[in-house]
Amino acid sequence: MALLVGRACLVAALACGSRPGAAQPVPVRDVEGTLHGFLALRGQDGKVLAAGELSQVARGSTVTARLDFHFRDGSVDYETTVFTERGTFRLVSDHHIQQGPSFPKPMDLTIDVAHGRVTSRSADKGGKAQVKSETMRLPADLANGMVSIIAKNIRPETAETKVSMLVLTPEPRVVTLAISPRGEDSYSLLGLPHKGLHYTIKIELGGLAGMVAPLIGKEPPEIQLWVLGGDAPTFLRSVGPTFEDGPIWTMELASPDWPDAAAQQHNP
Repeated sequence: MALLVGRACLVAALACGSRPGAAQPVPVRDVEGTLHGFLALRGQDGKVLAAGELSQVARGSTVTARLDFHFRDGSVDYETTVFTERGTFRLVSDHHIQQGPSFPKPMDLTIDVAHGRVTSRSADKGGKAQVKSETMRLPADLANGMVSIIAKNIRPETAETKVSMLVLTPEPRVVTLAISPRGEDSYSLLGLPHKGLHYTIKIELGGLAGMVAPLIGKEPPEIQLWVLGGDAPTFLRSVGPTFEDGPIWTMELASPDWPDAAAQQHNP
C-alpha cells in the first residue's frame, strides 16, 4: 500500500535538520497492481478517529495510488501518489493535503519530480490564499507516499535501507529515512495465528540538528511498520505521529460491517 507511512514519516521530520547523505532507489521485488482496500485510523485509546479508503491502479509500469482519510471531526487527509516500477521504484508526483481540526498546521504539498518543482499552498491570517513554488534538485530515491511499498520490497535480511523524503520545515528540504527490520511479530486473524514482518523507520537529521535534537527533546520518534511477507506481501499496520508534535496514531486494515450480521447469527 503506497501511502500509509509516508505521511507519518513526512510530518515526524518537520521540526528538524538536513539530509546527511544520498541513498539509492529500492529495487522492485514485487510488482504493484490494482487494488482497493479499507483502513482505520485509531488513537492511543483504541477509538476510531478516521476511516480510510485506498485505491490503486496500475497502467503498464506506472501506478497511481490514492488514500483518503475522513475524520469524525470533519478533518481530511488526502494523498495521491504516482510512481513507476521499472526495475526500481521512482516517484513521479505526490500531492498531500491535511486540513481540519485534527491538524493544527494545515498542509497542501505537491511534488513534481520530472520538473523538480515543489509547490505548497496555505492561507494567511486573513484567509487569503498563498502559493509558494520553487525548483529543487530532487533525489532519485524520493519516497513520499511510497514508504510502505518500499518496506514490502526490502529483503528481511537487509540490515538497513535508506531512502529520501521531502518535508516542509516550513521550507521544503530533503531528509533521510532509515528503515530497519526488527524480526517477526505474532498477531491473530479470526482466532488463527499469523506473523508479520516488523520494521522501524528513523528520520536521520544529520549535522548540528542531529546532535542538538536529543538534547532539546525534539528528536523525531521512530515509526513502527508491519507487513505481511511471503509471495504476496501487503501492509498490515503502522504506528506513529502524522504531524509535528502530534499524538501517536495507529493505521491498520479494516473490513466492512454488515447491518444484518447480528440477525444472521441469531437466525442461522
